[in-house]
This record gives sequence, structure tokens and C-alpha cells, in this order.
Amino acid sequence: MGDKAASEALVPLFKLDRLLNQDQGGRRVALLGSIDGKPALLTAERAAFPSDIKTLEAFHKCLAEVKNLGTNDIYHWYLASVGHGENSPPDLKLNLISPCTEKHIKKYSAQGVRMVTESPQIYKDHVRPYIAKQREEGRLDWVFNILEGRKEQEDIMFRDPGQNGAKDEAFLLAPDLNWDRKTTASLHLLAIVERRDLWSLRDLRKSHIMWLRHMREKVIEATVEKYPEIEKDQLKLYMHYQPTFYHLHIHVVHVMLEPTSTQAIGKAFGLENVISQLESMSGGSDAGMADVSLTYTLGESHDLWADVFQPSKEGSLGKDG
Repeated sequence: MGDKAASEALVPLFKLDRLLNQDQGGRRVALLGSIDGKPALLTAERAAFPSDIKTLEAFHKCLAEVKNLGTNDIYHWYLASVGHGENSPPDLKLNLISPCTEKHIKKYSAQGVRMVTESPQIYKDHVRPYIAKQREEGRLDWVFNILEGRKEQEDIMFRDPGQNGAKDEAFLLAPDLNWDRKTTASLHLLAIVERRDLWSLRDLRKSHIMWLRHMREKVIEATVEKYPEIEKDQLKLYMHYQPTFYHLHIHVVHVMLEPTSTQAIGKAFGLENVISQLESMSGGSDAGMADVSLTYTLGESHDLWADVFQPSKEGSLGKDG
């Protein structure tokens, strides 16, 4: 038997003893076991997806045991397996957007990324009007479906009516559609405020400090109560800017969740740091995040890059022709 064949014959002989570690959101495991009575360590990681169309078509045809986890407006999410046999455990988390828009296509396409600085004046003159337009185009229907009780009510983990029942401080906590709802190391929840006049972290002011602290405390308490294997200091809370959707929400993730570009500097703004920045600001209760410059990353396919920041870089912002 050649070296290659001898090596391949070892894997079936592996006898599992215990799981040592699971990371990358459950996509990689380290297993301790034995082969012929001697200790052996096996790591397994899901291979990268192919890029050629024919192989991807074959992969799609192999999908089996597709189980819907939820549906809201144009968004659908599932667990599935890749045809390993009947009742195979799910090894894929699928998200489907149907019908999708040109903005969805741009968001999920490979693109260059730029670091931009948004001054209070650029926000007021260009970004705020852009956000208002996005909200007017019905892109928040799925959020309002949740807030108004039409969709995903069975998934809501916690509702807070606000301090002393203040309706403008009410919020809810629910799983993010990208989470598989079972792997705690990749836990990802969303705290969504019920009021509709807060579009992003730019709308937060000094007057919101006590509410934000209250929200943070309640979100953490509700999460560790629902998942007792998680401790309070194993949770990370942040907001995106620019966010995927313009209705104020806070991401709640396990600290062991493999960091991606969505958690990187220039995209994620820690809730505690936002609160601290608000506390240190001069001015009255109306002073807030709209009064400071924010530096963040922006994809080259994003409308704000094409319409605002690239022209600004080239010195043509606001000029005709």
C-alpha cells in the first residue's frame, strides 16, 4: 500500500473520544480520539464552495432535507443537508431573498472597500436625505411586520415596554436571520427599537444615555436567561454604520463568534463606546452622534460611495456636470 492510500485508510479508523473545540461559528471542530489505541487529534473544517457554475449547479441539486426556519416578506431562512442520505443532520444554513433587488445584488457582490470620513455637514446634506429615501421605498416592511405582530412572533425572545412603560423606549429581542438558532458559540440576536424616528446611531443623543444603559442591561439579562450556558461577559453588543437597514437596532453576539468584516473597525460601533462618547460630549441633551465626524468602511458598489464620497474625493461633490 502506498503512502497516500495508507494515509487515507487512517481516517476511518479514528474513534472519537470527545470534542476539544468548535469555532468559526461551528464550521470547524477539533476532535480528540484514538487510532489503534494511540491518541489522535482530528480537525474538520467545511471546505470552501466552488466557483464554477457547473459545480455550483450540481451542489444546488444535492440540497436535501430543506427545513424552513422562518419567512418574513421577501426573506426566507432554512437549514439543509447536502444529500448524504435520509435524515442527515443539517450542515448548511440557507438564506433566500426572493424577489431580490438591485441593492441586494450589489451588497452581496464582490467589491472593493474604501475608508471614508463622514462629517456632520456631509451627513446633514447628503447622507440623511439618502437614508430618508431608502425608508420611503418600503425597505423596512419586514421590520414593521415584526413590530406590528404580523410575522416572527414565535421567535421573539423578549419584549421590554420601556422604563416605567415609556412607549418611546420599548424594544424587542429576536434571533438574527443569519443564526442557526442552536449553536451558542455563533449566537447572533437583534434588539430592535419600536419607535420609528431613530434611523441609525446618528440619531442618538445625550438624552438617550439612560435608555441605552437600560436597554443594554435588559438585553444581556434576557439573553443569559434564555441561554444559561452563556455568561454576561461573553456577549458583545454593537451597531453598524452604515447599517443594512435604517431602523435603529443593536447586534448581540457571542464573543467567540468568528469575527468577520461586519464586526471589524469601520463597520461595528460598540454600544458601550457609543454611550461613553455621548457622555463625554459637551452641550445639552440634544447634542449627539449627528454632531461628530464618523469614519467607516464603505463598499464601492454602495450608492453613498458613487454619489457622495467618490465625488468628494475627486473634488466634484455638489458641482454640476
